[in-house]
Amino acid sequence: MMAHYFRKHDNVPFFVLPSAWVFAILHCVMAKQSNLSFFGREEIIDRLENLWGKRVPSLVTCRGRRRIGKTTLIEKFANRSKARFIKLEGLKPKDKMSNADQLSAFASQLALQTHAERTIPPDWLSAFARLDGEIRDEGRTVVLLDEISWMAYYDVTFAGSLKVAWDNLFKKHRRLVLVVCGSVSSWIKDWIIDSGDFYGRRSLDIVVPELPLSECVKFWGTTAGRIDMREIIDVLSVTGGVPRYLEEVNPSLSAADNLRNMFFIPHAPLAVDFDEMFTDVITEQPTFTARVLRSLVDGRKSVSEIARLLDMQRNGHVSRALERLEECGLITADAESNPETGETAREKIYRLSDNHARFYLRYVEPLRESIDRDAYEFISLDALPGWETSMGLAFENLVVNNFRSLAKFLHLGKAPILYAAPFRKRPSKGTGGEGLQIDLLVRQKRTLWIVEIKRKRNIGHDVIDEVERKAKRLHVGKDVSLRRALVYDGELAPIVEAEGYFDALVRFSDLLGL
Repeated sequence: MMAHYFRKHDNVPFFVLPSAWVFAILHCVMAKQSNLSFFGREEIIDRLENLWGKRVPSLVTCRGRRRIGKTTLIEKFANRSKARFIKLEGLKPKDKMSNADQLSAFASQLALQTHAERTIPPDWLSAFARLDGEIRDEGRTVVLLDEISWMAYYDVTFAGSLKVAWDNLFKKHRRLVLVVCGSVSSWIKDWIIDSGDFYGRRSLDIVVPELPLSECVKFWGTTAGRIDMREIIDVLSVTGGVPRYLEEVNPSLSAADNLRNMFFIPHAPLAVDFDEMFTDVITEQPTFTARVLRSLVDGRKSVSEIARLLDMQRNGHVSRALERLEECGLITADAESNPETGETAREKIYRLSDNHARFYLRYVEPLRESIDRDAYEFISLDALPGWETSMGLAFENLVVNNFRSLAKFLHLGKAPILYAAPFRKRPSKGTGGEGLQIDLLVRQKRTLWIVEIKRKRNIGHDVIDEVERKAKRLHVGKDVSLRRALVYDGELAPIVEAEGYFDALVRFSDLLGL
């Protein structure tokens, strides 16, 4: 948050601002941040609090999509633990910036929160030694190194210096939790998680997911139970479970008015945020990576299909771009195994699992210039081209992304879940057999669930015929039970329930807890 403020005042160097002014800004920003709605992270905080039971300090990596609430999560953990909290954030790299600027920012932030001196350290090991000198052993301390990829941007020895500091300085403090955090998850993975330098040193790796649906609905407050369910679904189909986006929801406005304010007015917050988020986290081949992301807007694809769509040969460039997008939380690789056979799948199928990105690329990006010139008139959601089809994909995403919430309605028991993802089988070239698309397929050792996900004003008997056709195309062994479920929003025809075809009927409102 503090670095964000100074990005708006690029002509004023961070380290020469009057300390009283900077402290006042920092205090106000952090106070405001701590008062924001905070839901749905209790399980993660419990895992963090368990670290205090150890007799040695803990090194934690924290990853996740930008705006997902990583920083707020660590701050809440420190508050709940009654620990001293020191937050040090890297500055976003810019032209003419250097490692000295990052070191200066580090020293200034540390001085504002402790009694440390403000002089610029000569290198990162000296900077970490200065931080070590401010850690008190008589109480708990949580240190957050935030946006660490930015902090390390100008110095390839940064990770090595952090390792030396951990082994020789930080490791001596029993009541210390040091959290390495950032939105560029690939940096943390490459330099900390997969680096041999840190093997055996990390106590916990946290990947912060989107909020569960039952927590998302809390952003509507007491109005959630009395407004049309489609209003909530329309907004969630665009924001997903990203706390920063849900904070923009005005419960007194309709879904159309909320989305207009979020995207379709000049320099709207969630439109601007996509550009900032993408450029912040995709630092390698951003133009090509954006092309790969756009290829997934209209549906799931394999690497080969993406390469053909981009009119290029299948190669490592596409795969690497997909890895970057997956690391930053925008896409998901669904097929690790074949749920029919249990064998390893021949290829992964990639899904644009981030609903905000899908909506922006589908509807906002093509109109961005007109919107920012205030030359675009937003009429209604239904007037957006292909709205129902696009929202159908977004609705499926919401359900699939919230499989853990759905699992209890399927009564899966304690048997391990071997597969839980959308499933696709191509038509057989040799036999002319039909292809197969299943919204969500769940595989346990003895049970296979076909989950149909339907958002439609009126859902009739044809949904049974549709699922039965899919069931007949699955190759299920004799020792595997095939079950069927329907997750839906809309008016369900009485005959669908009366016929007893589905083993589970789950209203979307049940997932919301309404």
